[in-house]
Amino acid sequence: MKFRLRSPIPWFKIMKITFSQILIALMLSGIAYSSPLKAQDVLDKTVNMSLNNVTLLDAVNYLRKNNNVKFIYSKNAINVSQKISANFTNQSLKTVLDQLFKNNGIDYEVLKNRIVLGKSTDLTEPSNSTAATVDKADGISNAAITIPVSGKVIDEKGLPIPGATVLEKGTTNGITTNSDGTFKLNVSSSNSVLVIAFVGYTSQEVPASLQMPITVTLIEDVKGINEVVVVGYGTQKKSVTTGSISGVTAREFEDQPVTRIEQILQGRTSGLTVTTNDGQPGDGSTVRVRGVTTFNNNDPLWVVDGVVVDNGGIGYLNQSDIESIEVLKDAASSAIYGTRAAAGVILVTTKKGKAGKMQINYSGYVGTSAPARKLDLLDATQYATLRNESSVVAGAKGNGILFPNPSSLGKGTDWQSLIFNNSAKETNQELSFSGGNEKSTYYTSFGYLDQNGIVASPISKYKRVNFRTNQTYKPSKYVNFGENIGYTYNKSIGLGNTNSVFGGPLSSAINLDPTTPAVITDPTAATALLAAHPTAIVNAQGFPYGISSAPSLVGQEITNPLAYIQTRLGNYSWAHNIVGNAYLEVNPIKGLAIKSTLGTKMAFYGDESFTPVSYLNASTFTTQNNYNRDMTRVFNWNIENTASYTHSFGKHHANALLGQGSYIDAANVQSGVTYYNLPVTTFKDASLNYNIPAVQRIGYGSEGQAHHISSLFARLNYDYDEKYILQAVIRRDGSSRFGENHKYGTFPSVSLGWVPTKEAFWPQNNVVDFLKLRGGYGVVGNDALRDNAFLSTVSGGRNYSFGTNDTYISGYSPDAPSNPNLKWEQTSQTNIGLDAVLFHDFNLTLEWYKKKTTGILQAVNIPYYVGAINNPYANVGDMENTGEELTLGYHKKVGDFNIGFDGNISHLKNRVTRLAPGQLYLDGTGVQNVEGGVTRSTVGQAYGSFYGYDNLGIFQTQAEIDSYISPKTGQRIQPNAKPGDFKWADLDGNGTIDDKDRKYIGNSLPSWQYGLTFTAAYKNFDIVIFGQGQAGNKIFQGLHRLDILTANYTTAALGRWTGPGTSTFWPRLTDDDVNKNFERNSSFFLQSGTYFRIKTLQLGYTLTKDLVKKLGLQRVRVYATGENLITFTKYTGYDPDIAGSIDQGFYPQARTFILGLSVGI
Repeated sequence: MKFRLRSPIPWFKIMKITFSQILIALMLSGIAYSSPLKAQDVLDKTVNMSLNNVTLLDAVNYLRKNNNVKFIYSKNAINVSQKISANFTNQSLKTVLDQLFKNNGIDYEVLKNRIVLGKSTDLTEPSNSTAATVDKADGISNAAITIPVSGKVIDEKGLPIPGATVLEKGTTNGITTNSDGTFKLNVSSSNSVLVIAFVGYTSQEVPASLQMPITVTLIEDVKGINEVVVVGYGTQKKSVTTGSISGVTAREFEDQPVTRIEQILQGRTSGLTVTTNDGQPGDGSTVRVRGVTTFNNNDPLWVVDGVVVDNGGIGYLNQSDIESIEVLKDAASSAIYGTRAAAGVILVTTKKGKAGKMQINYSGYVGTSAPARKLDLLDATQYATLRNESSVVAGAKGNGILFPNPSSLGKGTDWQSLIFNNSAKETNQELSFSGGNEKSTYYTSFGYLDQNGIVASPISKYKRVNFRTNQTYKPSKYVNFGENIGYTYNKSIGLGNTNSVFGGPLSSAINLDPTTPAVITDPTAATALLAAHPTAIVNAQGFPYGISSAPSLVGQEITNPLAYIQTRLGNYSWAHNIVGNAYLEVNPIKGLAIKSTLGTKMAFYGDESFTPVSYLNASTFTTQNNYNRDMTRVFNWNIENTASYTHSFGKHHANALLGQGSYIDAANVQSGVTYYNLPVTTFKDASLNYNIPAVQRIGYGSEGQAHHISSLFARLNYDYDEKYILQAVIRRDGSSRFGENHKYGTFPSVSLGWVPTKEAFWPQNNVVDFLKLRGGYGVVGNDALRDNAFLSTVSGGRNYSFGTNDTYISGYSPDAPSNPNLKWEQTSQTNIGLDAVLFHDFNLTLEWYKKKTTGILQAVNIPYYVGAINNPYANVGDMENTGEELTLGYHKKVGDFNIGFDGNISHLKNRVTRLAPGQLYLDGTGVQNVEGGVTRSTVGQAYGSFYGYDNLGIFQTQAEIDSYISPKTGQRIQPNAKPGDFKWADLDGNGTIDDKDRKYIGNSLPSWQYGLTFTAAYKNFDIVIFGQGQAGNKIFQGLHRLDILTANYTTAALGRWTGPGTSTFWPRLTDDDVNKNFERNSSFFLQSGTYFRIKTLQLGYTLTKDLVKKLGLQRVRVYATGENLITFTKYTGYDPDIAGSIDQGFYPQARTFILGLSVGI
């Protein structure tokens, strides 16, 4: 029997086609279904009526009760006492109204969903009457209605505000604005005042005597007390929140040049530390909510529209699609997310459509970027001078004079100027469509980002294309449903090394000697080099790139950056991300909402690369080319079911939530292949279609184990008159990462709030307008460890030779002993806060918290005689964070001026409180050629603190060395030291300098974070100034490759010790560093990480309404922005904003200038 392999089903192509069809269908059907409600829709209602000898008033009441027709009319303006008889069967409302009213001298007009009655001669004709009756079903009681008023309500962008309330002051006579923001209302006199209000905006009063139509611009209520914030599984008024929640809204970052969501949060929210991983386009940042919580994964939980998104995949979002971001900082607010909330929760809400006519918004900018700072490196003459000195000082271990005439070398090669791009292009274009009606809304957006890096631009680029659509449907008052789908494709071309001394363009430009030419243009020298190294890289003209050689000879991974760039041309990474959810909500009775939500993330990502045959230097070369292609696919999903009931009675308000959730992630599948010795020389010619021997085709693959979580949760919110507030939460989670003994964990929280300004005893004053005191305590969990850590798993690779013929037999053995008692990490947190509005215009929030993590999951060292290859996991570590936070805002309108200020500052103290029994410390980060690493964690110290020798200064003379005597031995403590060497403290007093003389010498974690935003507007001009920074941490400045004596230095080395009194900080330079001046970590390498940066300066102008109206638009704004303009810091590296606080050639952030345009149609 023969078997034939079936051709693989092209699932990916099928999925792309099907998904595209679904998106197009959803978008078109949503737009079609969501067209604004027309007056004709009201008039087309079918009416059945049989009345005999009744008044018109009786007929009006009949239609109101039986057909839900709402009327507005003046009893004295029309005669509703006329007797009529009517008999209608399956007639349209228009037919009924025409016969009832028009035949009796009464005209009507449809205003939104109401019927306005008036005299047939002029519906809005003024009347001398003073008493009128309006249908009380509309919530409008008796008022004098004689003067017609019309107008439009818009926001600061000129966009209409549908649903705004327009009320005649001192009466209950009012109406809501139409879908396009317009309104018509009859008021009692020309002296009347209109009060216009809308949720989230400051209400305004305008005289009714203004020229018609009246245009009213509502300003967003910046005091924020009544604004609604997003919390887990719902929303709350900020006035009744009791947890610690901070966030930003679209208004705060619109038109800002941010390409990743983390950049939005940096400096704008208290309690959040956001540090840049690197400045390469498309790369993310490290985000920490109230510090480091565990020895393991400290990334917060990201939830986008209810879908959990991994930290690395959050970059798929387009900033223009974001409505708001809330950070749940304390356990009281985040406990609803239970097991994954220990490191904090960040909720992202994307924009949705709103009822009204279609809104089209465009936002785009173009700009250029350049490095904000360059290092001051030694030029060729300076380099040669210092190399001569270092070699001569080494004596017999040196090589004497290396460069006979340093000045003849001139400036040499400026490697930084060759790899930095001072005009890297950047563009971002975004377009959205939204609209809807009472039954349905839609929102669809498109985005395109193209950004070039400032370092080695040919291999530093990022492109992103994104599409998002969502619709909501409400076919009846009992049911609503909708979906939200986002798709992103990105293509990233990266350096391959953004913060390491092991090669790459940046590290090589810093360390490569300036005496090596960038390109060898001398024909004789070029021929000689190619003869010796035929595979050396050449430029477009055929000249070889320079290779460092004696006497400078900088080798290992440090290569000519221009040649390195040529070996990576064409290589790229790619990713497709699809994140979406769908929900169905049923409201069977008033106050009860039953909701089911299904969310998913599908991702496909990978990379393609070609490595040519090349020779970069004696230790960096490739003798056979290879072409690699790999792909990973991810499918995560979650389903949640909730029931929420809200009820108010008197001044009591309560909401109860019950929920269930199931979640699966980490179900990843990876596959890849590498072909060797292809008959090509470039990436564009490489292909998997070449028929090469099987031995040169290497395939590989792996599968991730799905991570399951099953949850039950509940929450109770209660307040009395928004004065006494209670919130209680409990969640129970089960995780597949724990054994039967502790598979489930329970996480409760409770928080209380009190608003004393609502008490009768609170005195009326002009200082404190609002004051809320709140406090809470809760427990959240963390299961972020490898799968099956509680089991004794078996692995291969333990091979052994039996007998005498050296034949190895494949072997398998247990990895580590099992631990069935492995359980959850738990983080408990106490939070006390204060919210206040002062002097009418100042918003103040103060917070204090104490966060404790217990039972941190960690591998425990066991004796070798146990026979285990690895160590088992156990709950053996504890950690504590305490901190304070202050947020202050001020906003004021004075005449034509709008002024705003928002600032926040956070202080954090971290310390480790317990390690495994017998474990004195945790090893930290190591740096090439530095003894014993540079960071360490131990009880009583901050996590990852810098650990090194106590540097007491520099020996200036031999006499100082001779007098540095140990009291214990009576001998010199540093007998091999020479003048110009560091003086080390003998901390243990044993008379010698060894690893026991190290101590904690600095904190790698910033203890202070701060941000300031200033906004101002005058008429059509506006300005935004945003700055942020941090303080309290040290940075290990490790730019110099310590194990390569010939590596270049910064000009700081010119201040080295050359004789008594010449330096107290920089030691002598020598090729024979017996005192280990550059091998021992000390304060010499540490610099202050404190900085304050003018992150954004933006100037904008909004075109006048008259001009915009003539153009057929609603809003046009042009702006110019500068980003990363000025950084105030003492740090001497490229950028003090560094994740991890260790700088070994950090890809810096760029200084960017852009011009932008924002248009609303």
